[in-house]
Amino acid sequence: MKKGVLLNADISAVVSRLGHTDQLTLCDAGLPIPAGVERIDVALMAGVPTFLQLFAAVTQEMQVESAILAEELVTQNPSLHHALLAQLTQLGQLQGNTVSVRYISHSDFKAQTGHSRAVIRSGECSPYANVILCAGVTF
Repeated sequence: MKKGVLLNADISAVVSRLGHTDQLTLCDAGLPIPAGVERIDVALMAGVPTFLQLFAAVTQEMQVESAILAEELVTQNPSLHHALLAQLTQLGQLQGNTVSVRYISHSDFKAQTGHSRAVIRSGECSPYANVILCAGVTF
């Protein structure tokens, strides 16, 4: 049995295959997932798991260099925006780097998800609760 924190086999496999600058999208229950992109659905019901729970689990094993957020998150979901920025800052400290953050429109965000190695869907039901994580290197 795997001893690490992340027990979901599909998520663990996709994280292990990421190379430098590869992208992985974590999303809420409503984000459309482009055809042809691997979909990993961990949503059980509304709110389970939360977006931040998914973020915490994935970033336990993923080295993150940068993150892409929708501009709309800032005004439409400010509490989640602040919590996510705090977790990105803490993640950078744990990794010994700074995780840069870039904002794009939600329509551009949806298009950008087509470049992700996978999209992992949470049960989050609050607006714009999505992030594209860009993989870093551990050396």
